[in-house]
Amino acid sequence: MTERLRLYWELARLHRPIGILLLLWPTLWAVWIAAAGEPAWQIVLIFALGTVLMRSAGCVINDYADRDIDKHVKRTRDRPLTSGKVSTREALLLAAGLALLAFLLVLPLNRLTLLLSVPAVFLAASYPFTKRFLAIPQAYLGIAFGFGIPMAFAATQGSVPAVAWVLLAANIFWCIAYDTEYAMVDRDDDIHLGIHSSALFFGRYDVLAVMACYAIALTLLAVAGLMLGLGLAYFVGLAVAQGIAFYHYTLIMDRQRELCFKAFLHNNWFGAAVFAGIAAEYLLR
Repeated sequence: MTERLRLYWELARLHRPIGILLLLWPTLWAVWIAAAGEPAWQIVLIFALGTVLMRSAGCVINDYADRDIDKHVKRTRDRPLTSGKVSTREALLLAAGLALLAFLLVLPLNRLTLLLSVPAVFLAASYPFTKRFLAIPQAYLGIAFGFGIPMAFAATQGSVPAVAWVLLAANIFWCIAYDTEYAMVDRDDDIHLGIHSSALFFGRYDVLAVMACYAIALTLLAVAGLMLGLGLAYFVGLAVAQGIAFYHYTLIMDRQRELCFKAFLHNNWFGAAVFAGIAAEYLLR
């Protein structure tokens, strides 16, 4: 049993929390903004746990969708499902169980949040299959990773204001930026296997595209701040995030696989900088 649990833990990618953090930060942006800096602890707990559960379910579905592809990639061939240590039936049951737990978490919330949870689950479950036909599946991932934003506003305010969709749009472009950095690591494998990715779509303009997406994300975050009447602390947070984006440029400019992966991992600090600006802004009021 201990060995099975370890394999399930790895299948859900819980030993690699970067995906959880990249999903959690934009959710926390929305939770804090929707509550004007004073979110109910129950809301914070529900959305934090829901983030962990849905990201884990998404990883399991991703490995299920790519089980015949991952065996041809050195980095992924030893994953529990690809290597045969976990069966497809076990994987599907695990994904369903994690999604069910996430759904149970939102049951105490209002009707609008419950309704929004339906497309949230669909987006998380369907993303792994978009690599077969979407030129930039990272954009779809950005919607899936950012859907906690409208849900957070719905849970707190009972509605989804325009600023929530601006924040979601910002998250989409941020997601394209960091996941393109990730895709630059697997570019050769994706070409060989015929998988779509933003790194292949942008081609030799991939570095320029990454920086353009960072710029658009930061611009949309600035627009959101102006819509909300946020002040200096928030924009200092955005300035720090901008500096982090420039640092990522120094990492990816030569397209070295290890440095591109380092840039991807470092995006945790981009999300944290934006959240720190939001939290500080409301704390200082």
